[in-house]
Amino acid sequence: MLNWLQSLLGLPGAQPKAIPEALWQHTLKRYPFLARLSAADRQALRALVGRFLQRKEFTGAHGLLVTDEMAVAIAAQACVPVLRLGLGWYDDFTGIVVHPGAMLARRKTTDSAGVVHDYKEALLGEAMHGGPVTLSWQDVAASGELAERGHNVVIHEFIHKIDMKDGAADGCPPLPSRAAQAHWHDTMQPAYDRFCEQVAMAERFGAEPPWLDAYGASAPAEFFAVACEAYFVNRERFTADFPALTALFDQFFKHK
Repeated sequence: MLNWLQSLLGLPGAQPKAIPEALWQHTLKRYPFLARLSAADRQALRALVGRFLQRKEFTGAHGLLVTDEMAVAIAAQACVPVLRLGLGWYDDFTGIVVHPGAMLARRKTTDSAGVVHDYKEALLGEAMHGGPVTLSWQDVAASGELAERGHNVVIHEFIHKIDMKDGAADGCPPLPSRAAQAHWHDTMQPAYDRFCEQVAMAERFGAEPPWLDAYGASAPAEFFAVACEAYFVNRERFTADFPALTALFDQFFKHK
């Protein structure tokens, strides 16, 4: 870590220093979906990013040096979902590990015959319950360009953190009541089922593929994360396909 960010180390109880103006403006320019926030939201986000950076520790993998620019870019995108919810949603971890590009994770699966298979999976990011968030800088850096397609690896992984806040990555964050949980399920499940069918029709029969990332069809938790990526970085396009989810997310994230 360099320069400005380094000055925050060892000051957990102090007032966070303001992000330098040039660094902040560079971040907004590089990630236009942040610049499209209202002036009040941009101001609130800037302050929240300062507190986020004071609480988290960045580590570069494979010799990668995490610069001020990289840390602020990651923090700004990570803070978008909790802009009105607060950083308490991220208090179960401290570390953020940044890889130069996609990382290979060791995986193990057991087939129907009981045979165990070891394999490696290429990941753009990963969020561990109670553990760090891992990100590919190559994909973080491309987030501005990928917003048109609804992609954002930072938001995706930090939504998993929100989802796991109650201990389960099940596509439903902690909610205040059973009625709220029922409403969430009654809204998300039909949308997820329709999306899975759309993905299956595209993959098996050559039908028009969905705009939303097909990876969302792999599990309810992934659908939640993929949907939130698009909701935050390309709201208009997301709403065209999922108006009911936009209303649901507006309520949860206190967007309006």
